[in-house]
Amino acid sequence: MPQYLTVGHLLRQLQDLDPALPIRLAVNPDFPFTHYVGTGVVVQDGKAFIPDDGQEDYLPTSVRDALTWS
Repeated sequence: MPQYLTVGHLLRQLQDLDPALPIRLAVNPDFPFTHYVGTGVVVQDGKAFIPDDGQEDYLPTSVRDALTWS
């Protein structure tokens, strides 16, 4: 995975997933929570920005382990 994700990299990672699968952001390994992904995308200064749409819950331990955030 590249350090700087592009639209192409993200599309390739998501293309084989169920389109109905909910998606969340895993945020901050020191204070691990999940956040909803906002629906708006803003393209500005040559970058695409996807906002979060609020905090959902604690990040599951199994996900923290898979991300090596232990």
